[in-house]
Amino acid sequence: MKRRLLALAVPLALACAALPAAGEDLMDIYRDAQRADPALAAARANWLALQEKAPQARAGLLPNVGFSASVNANDVYNNTRAQPPVIASGNYQSYGATISATQPIYRVQNAVAFDQAKRVVEQADFTLATAQQDLIIRVAVAYFDVLLAQFNVELSVAQKAAVSEQLAQAKRNFEVGVATITDTNEAQANFDQIVAQEIAARNDLDVKETALRAIIGRAPRELKKLGPGFDPAPPTPDSLNAWLDRALKENLAVRVAQVNYDIAVLEVDRQRAGHLPTLDLVGSLNASGANGSTSSDASFHARNAAIGLALNLPLYQGGFVDSKVREAVALQDSAREALELARRNALFNAQVGYTGVNSSVASVRATTQAVQSAEVALQSNRLGQEVGVRTNLDVLNVQQTVFTQRRNLAQAYFSYLVNQLRLKAAVGTLSEQDLEDINRRLAG
Repeated sequence: MKRRLLALAVPLALACAALPAAGEDLMDIYRDAQRADPALAAARANWLALQEKAPQARAGLLPNVGFSASVNANDVYNNTRAQPPVIASGNYQSYGATISATQPIYRVQNAVAFDQAKRVVEQADFTLATAQQDLIIRVAVAYFDVLLAQFNVELSVAQKAAVSEQLAQAKRNFEVGVATITDTNEAQANFDQIVAQEIAARNDLDVKETALRAIIGRAPRELKKLGPGFDPAPPTPDSLNAWLDRALKENLAVRVAQVNYDIAVLEVDRQRAGHLPTLDLVGSLNASGANGSTSSDASFHARNAAIGLALNLPLYQGGFVDSKVREAVALQDSAREALELARRNALFNAQVGYTGVNSSVASVRATTQAVQSAEVALQSNRLGQEVGVRTNLDVLNVQQTVFTQRRNLAQAYFSYLVNQLRLKAAVGTLSEQDLEDINRRLAG
């Protein structure tokens, strides 16, 4: 019993004991998630689709050229009732071809639409980056959830073994008459409770592994855990205002909302341009001919070329344009409020992330000390039991405290790492490098 407790004496080693080097690390899981996560795959496909908005809008500013052609076989018979009757008939072929081109010269709506499309492409970059940051956080949370669930199972097993030994000792003491049946019954009750806790811990591990599998598309193998010697540090810079300022400027949700507002402003201009005239440069070339007609067997050919300007001035459209302008103005107001909401959320997330990191640092340090104190108390109670001043129940209660504090320490470490990622996501700077930094802390 003493050897088991001494082997678990170092807090961090207890909370984050290393797995064999063959296990998967955080970056292995992340690479698989990049390939298999459907949410990121959908974001990439959406990004590719939005890249086409710019060339589509640019087409409204470029020439539009068309070609048409026809060939006809004609069988004509005309009988005009007159004095004398006039009858005309013939079989012949006719053909024609036309090339037409239009070059917009003044189309405000098309120019504004192109500006909007460029902003949509820019917004797509921010949206994809948001999905990538979301994947980093989801992978880290799922990874550490599995580690914590595994740790809970390990603690339950260790605790069950310890209480099993205490139960056996209580039974022996009762048999030789140095303990009461109460000690035995209490030890049995504790053992039964821990068995139930182990079942719950194993079920929770299955759930957490299933959540990770949903991201990477397969069942995870053995995962590497945090190595020893990890000392959590406060955010850098350790100033809330600095993080809040960065959140307002660099938060990806704010950037997306800002671009969305800019697009809404342009949409008002585009709809108002519905009142403006349009001017196009137009040209056409037509060639036609036939190898005969109803009056002659002689063939003929004709060609006509034209170039000019086409002006279109809308005078009245039944109030359609005015209605579209009012709609665009309302949507602009909506986009403005959405931008303000995004800014407030960015400030909230930055403050929560900053507070979370600092709180996790304090929690790790406090829980580390609590584990050490609980270990000392357990050893003291063990000695007290040997000399008769502590009961078996006293030892079991203190031992439960030790296990609880170890679990709390593991949770505090994982919370610190996730809060760090969330804080960087709040200011839009979260990247794979941050995941790499955490990954280097995993035992190899």
